[in-house]
Amino acid sequence: QVQLVESGGGLVQAGDSLRLSCAASGRTFSLYAMGWFRQAPRKEREFVSGISWSGARTYYASSVKGRFTISRDNAKNTVSLQMNSLKPEDTAFYYCAAMTYRGGIFELLLRDRANYGFWGQGTQVTVSS
Repeated sequence: QVQLVESGGGLVQAGDSLRLSCAASGRTFSLYAMGWFRQAPRKEREFVSGISWSGARTYYASSVKGRFTISRDNAKNTVSLQMNSLKPEDTAFYYCAAMTYRGGIFELLLRDRANYGFWGQGTQVTVSS
């Protein structure tokens, strides 16, 4: 089991940057693939980015590719999301989540929120125009 706590959200202007962090408890953090999702008002929670156990494989939603970078530090039990060139449409509540991989096409599983067993409480990101 793992507990997740996000931090780093806030109110910024379009074009600014933010770095979200997610701290995980437990000694098995490196066994989980990790993902970032976001949910805007009246919208479904959507995949933003995901990363494999070692950090060697990373994936992004097309809307953030080239602007956001996901990384993890297994020694510190953290996963981060560097968000650059923020846009008003990036405004949402951002969640990190942990996924146990049990086989299948990894990228497809990573992009589907139904495959994540552990979620943080989220952090708000607001981008003004």
